[in-house]
Parts: sequence; structure tokens; C-alpha cells
Amino acid sequence: MVWSLKAGTDLNANVVRFGAGRGVGEHVNDEVDVVFVGVSGSGLVEVGGREHALEAGKLVFVPKGAGRSTRGASENFAYLTVHGRRGPLRIGA
Repeated sequence: MVWSLKAGTDLNANVVRFGAGRGVGEHVNDEVDVVFVGVSGSGLVEVGGREHALEAGKLVFVPKGAGRSTRGASENFAYLTVHGRRGPLRIGA
């Protein structure tokens, strides 16, 4: 993670960056909708089995309950995620 919004109680925003072929594996978020906004480079956001190209200035919406993953297609792939604040991150079952 490159940057995270710390102020306020209702909003969570993070900037993350990965190199080519790296990213976040498939997982399901049942709590909040998430908006991905491309910041630099290019990559893919897979939502419910469908791939969406993400690059600077493009947006991908991920509804809660949908499986999702990200993967850099170029070096310096970075994106912003924005969603309502939720409880602590839980990895695995």
C-alpha cells in the first residue's frame, strides 16, 4: 500500500501499487461496494469472472458479494480503491 486515508469515520481510500504479474488474489467482500480508479500503468481487475482493463483515469465498480482480483499488466501499476469504512480486514475463512 502506498497511501491510505486515515481521517474520518465513514470512508476508506487506499492507493496500492504492483509490478507486472503481481496483485491481489481472488477474494469476496460481502460488506461494501468498491470503486477502483486507475492511477498509473495498466492492469486488470477481475470481477465475477470477467476481466476489466484498468489504467489511469479509468474506473471499475465492484459490487459487494462479487469475487474480485487484481493483476498488474505493466510495471508501476497503481490504483485507488474507495469504499465505505468496514471492520478490520479478514484474510481467509
